[in-house]
Amino acid sequence: MAVKENIVDYNQFNPAWGTRKPVIVGFLCNWCSYRAADLAGTSRLGYPATLRDLRVMCTGRIDPTFVMEALREGADGVLVMGCHPGQCHYSEGNYKAMRRMALLRRTLAQLGVHPDRVQLAWASAAQGAIFTETVQEMTDTIAKLGPLDWHNSMMDTVAKEAKSN
Repeated sequence: MAVKENIVDYNQFNPAWGTRKPVIVGFLCNWCSYRAADLAGTSRLGYPATLRDLRVMCTGRIDPTFVMEALREGADGVLVMGCHPGQCHYSEGNYKAMRRMALLRRTLAQLGVHPDRVQLAWASAAQGAIFTETVQEMTDTIAKLGPLDWHNSMMDTVAKEAKSN
């Protein structure tokens, strides 16, 4: 039995999408959220084909520059998913990720990029349904925000700074 892909017109959320669809880069913890993604796939749980997942050993190892690079290279959003707090296979990696992502979201806001474009979520290996819900919610959020025009966002911020000085 073949799985049919749902065709979504993202222009209903924001007309700036044109013919393209959101691109979300996902940094997924090897031990929990990557396995939740695998469970979602083997369980045939449907979710949008907007996520480009990258397996990392721990969310605590994600340098904020990786997220900035993903956005700069064309991603419309970044989803970081790992083990639930207190259940990290490397003791405190997810707590480190929480601190880093909070700072990164504030930095992005100062640069004129909506902080909801970067999200941190948790899913254990047995939570394929939670994984699919999170990807769907992230896709809906990014669809409403519209495509990220990194270059113009940065130029607007620089222009505002120049006027205020």
